[in-house]
Amino acid sequence: MSNTQKELLEWLVAIFIGILVVFIVRSFILTNYEVVGESMMPTLHDKDKVFVSKLSDIDRMDIVIFHSDQKEDYVKRVIGLPGDTIKYENDKLYVNNKKVEEKFLASYPAYQNPEENFTEDFDLEELTGSNKVPPNKLFVLGDNRISSLDSRYFQFIDQEEVIGEVKIRYWPFSRATLNFDSE
Repeated sequence: MSNTQKELLEWLVAIFIGILVVFIVRSFILTNYEVVGESMMPTLHDKDKVFVSKLSDIDRMDIVIFHSDQKEDYVKRVIGLPGDTIKYENDKLYVNNKKVEEKFLASYPAYQNPEENFTEDFDLEELTGSNKVPPNKLFVLGDNRISSLDSRYFQFIDQEEVIGEVKIRYWPFSRATLNFDSE
């Protein structure tokens, strides 16, 4: 084998390994998404680009991407975990009868100056017929409660439909965010 053939073979092996690594990372560890729509404003905006961790344990208040059907994926915030009770009253969220602060809404003008409640009053049983989030299910809401198709309409989502947790917004660069856990 000539030196040129050896070098070509080395390049082909390196390219193959690179493609394999990218495939493994995107399939099992981390992938990217583009946010579509305004249902997660003020936290995420239409056309924001984000990285999603497929290895995260999903917890309350995490932002997740999940399969809504065979064609679309949604981005929403996890409000209720299996076994949780959920109630909204006078724009206050109660999970398991404890008030939960939603600091991520404070910067949204629509939340600060609503003509009516930003989030209409409801309790889980009234919406879903169940007083608790069932096993292996999640209750999710968009941050833009006035304009979000979420669990108030399609009820619970299956945990197995969750692709992963939004960890990083990398575009637009001026609003890059490295960690949504503090929100």
